[in-house]
Amino acid sequence: MTHPARHSSGALPAALRELDDLRTRVDQLMHAAFTGGGWPAFGGTEPWAPMADIEDAEDAYLVELELPGMDKDQITVEVSEGELDVHGEVKQRERTGAVRRHTRRIGQFDYRATLPPNADTDHISAELSNGVLTVRVPKTEKGQTQRIEISG
Repeated sequence: MTHPARHSSGALPAALRELDDLRTRVDQLMHAAFTGGGWPAFGGTEPWAPMADIEDAEDAYLVELELPGMDKDQITVEVSEGELDVHGEVKQRERTGAVRRHTRRIGQFDYRATLPPNADTDHISAELSNGVLTVRVPKTEKGQTQRIEISG
């Protein structure tokens, strides 16, 4: 479902801003209820999954996760039994003013992906640049389909 474009011009009366905030929260709640999609429960402690893309390149699988504002020492990348696991925690930053709107996710996050049989788990690398974590999983010859000749 699409919604009309909203313009945040500071000129909205307080009551309309509160309605706009409420609508945003309801949208997020509906998204979570009907798609299971990555939004945390409000005030909850459930881990959430960052937005991610997986690219099947010629020689590797590239997993890109959006982690704005994170430092590499706040993120853990692990692989075990054919599963990639990226986890960490986004902490609430200290503020001096009153927070009028809060829509960014905080708390623990956990992203998991099952790796294909031809993933070279011994040579995985990860790089964090401009808020995007790129995990490179090289491919091996192992696990590729081979045609078997039938005798007889």
